[in-house]
Amino acid sequence: MPTSRGSCSGSGVLLQLVQNGLAPKALIFHEEEEILTLGAIVSDQLFNKKVAILRVSKDIYSDLAVADKAEIFENTLVCGSKTIKLRGLDTETLNLNPTDRRMLNGDQGTANKIAMEAICKMAAVQSANELIDVTKGHIDGCILAHDANLIFAEKMYKLGANVSIPTTINAISVNRNNWENQGVEPDFGNKASRLADAYEKMGAHPTFTCAPYLLEDKPQRDEVIGWSESNAVIYANSILGAKTQKHPDYLDLFIAMTGRAPKAGVYLTENRIPKIEISVHLPTDFDDSIWPMLGWLIGDLSPNKIPLVTGLEMASPSDDDLKALCAAFGTTSAAPMLHINGHTPGKVYSIPSDLKNFNITKQHLAKLWNKFNYANLRVDLVAIGSPHASLTECQSFVKFFDGKNCNPNVKTIITIGRDILSKAKSEGLVEQLRSAGVQIISDICWCSITEPIFPPEASVIMTNSGKYAHYAHGLTGRKTRFGSLKDCAIAAQSGWAKYELPEWLSN
Repeated sequence: MPTSRGSCSGSGVLLQLVQNGLAPKALIFHEEEEILTLGAIVSDQLFNKKVAILRVSKDIYSDLAVADKAEIFENTLVCGSKTIKLRGLDTETLNLNPTDRRMLNGDQGTANKIAMEAICKMAAVQSANELIDVTKGHIDGCILAHDANLIFAEKMYKLGANVSIPTTINAISVNRNNWENQGVEPDFGNKASRLADAYEKMGAHPTFTCAPYLLEDKPQRDEVIGWSESNAVIYANSILGAKTQKHPDYLDLFIAMTGRAPKAGVYLTENRIPKIEISVHLPTDFDDSIWPMLGWLIGDLSPNKIPLVTGLEMASPSDDDLKALCAAFGTTSAAPMLHINGHTPGKVYSIPSDLKNFNITKQHLAKLWNKFNYANLRVDLVAIGSPHASLTECQSFVKFFDGKNCNPNVKTIITIGRDILSKAKSEGLVEQLRSAGVQIISDICWCSITEPIFPPEASVIMTNSGKYAHYAHGLTGRKTRFGSLKDCAIAAQSGWAKYELPEWLSN
C-alpha cells in the first residue's frame, strides 16, 4: 500500500497481528511511513518476530502491485524478471550525544537500550541527522484495544523501563476505580487495569485523559514535547504553538524514557510550512457545531498536507471550539497540525501564488451535516466528551438543562478527565448534572467505551463531536445524530433530535 492511514495506534495493530501469527510477511510502501514501521521494529526487538518493511520507488511499487509473487532474499527483492537491491537503515551516521551512546551501549539498562535503538532506527526512517530533547511525554498505547498493548507495557516494565520526563497517560479502557461496579467483564477489566498500572509503575502520571492540553501543566509555545494521540498532537502544534510529531504508540514510551526524539518532521520549522490553502466562507450566524464540521472538512481537503486555513481571522472561537475542530481534523487528515490564520501562534504566512486553494462554503457544511445526521430522530444515547469534556463544557451543559431532567429513555453520558472532574465537583457541577440524570465517567473516552458502559440497547447516538460522529458507527455499529452542545442537551431532555438543518445553515 502507498502508506498507512496515520493513526497512532497502527503500530500496536501490527504487533497484535504478529502475536496472532497473522501478520503479512512484508509491507511495501512508496511513500513515507512511520507507524507500521515502528510496530515492526518493536516486534523484532522485543519478541524476535520479523515483518519486512520496504520503501521503494513509485515505479517499482507499481510493478509489484500487479505481480502475482515477489520474494525477498536477504538484501534482494525478486519480482518476476526484476531483481532489486535493498539496503538497510543507516543508523551509523546519526549524531548522538554521550548520554544517547551510553543508553545505546546498554550502560543505562536493557530497557533504555531497547528504547534508544528504536529511536535511532526511527531517526533513520525519518532521515533525521540527530535527536532532539523533549520536555513532556503523553502515552497513547494505554488503551486495551488488543492484548499486544498489555504484553508490550508489562514486558517493558519488567525490563526496568522508567520515564525520565513528566509524562501523562491517555484515556484508558475502564473507569479505573469503579469498573467492577459497572458490569465490566472481569477478564477485560483486569487486563485494562494492568495496562494502566504498568504505565503508572513506569512513572507516568495517572491523568487518564485524551485532552492533556486541559491540564494545568499544559505545554507552552515553542516547547518541544513528545506526544502521541492524534487530537492532542494537533491541538498542541496548532493552538498551543508547541512542537511535537504525531508519534506512534510504543515510540511514545521510548521517548518518555529517554527524553529524546528524532529531530524530524514538524520539530523542524521548515516542515511546519503550509502546503495548501483552505478558504472558509464563514456564515453570518452559526453555533458551536460549525467548528467540528470545519475540522472534518479541512482534513478531508488536506489528507496528508499541513493546510493554511484562512477566512477565520475575524472569528472568535473558544478553546472548546478549537478543541473540537482539531479533533475532527485528525479523523480525516494524517497531518500533525494545521495553521489557522489569526489563531495559530507564530508566523503569519504569506500565501504563495502557486499554493493550491480550496473553498469551504455553507453548502459544504450543509452536506456534511446531513452526512452526520443519518439516523432516526429518536435518540437513545447522548455522548459528550470526545475528546474529554472541559470545565466550560460542563458549565454550559448545566446551563442548558436549567433545572430540567433527562428523558428516562435516554442515557446521557459525559466522559471526562480526572483533573476536570475534580474541578467540576468543587463547583457543584457534578451534583447538578447527576441530579438531572447525566452520568459522568472519568478515565475512559468514547473511543474506548465498550458494553455494558456503552448501553447495549442504544441504537441511535446523539453527539456534538465531529470525531465521534465520524468513528461511532465503526466502533459501535450504531447510527448517529449530530448537533451543538445545546442540541445535545435538548435531545437528552426530549428524546428527539431535530429533523431540519440548523437555521444558520438553511437560510
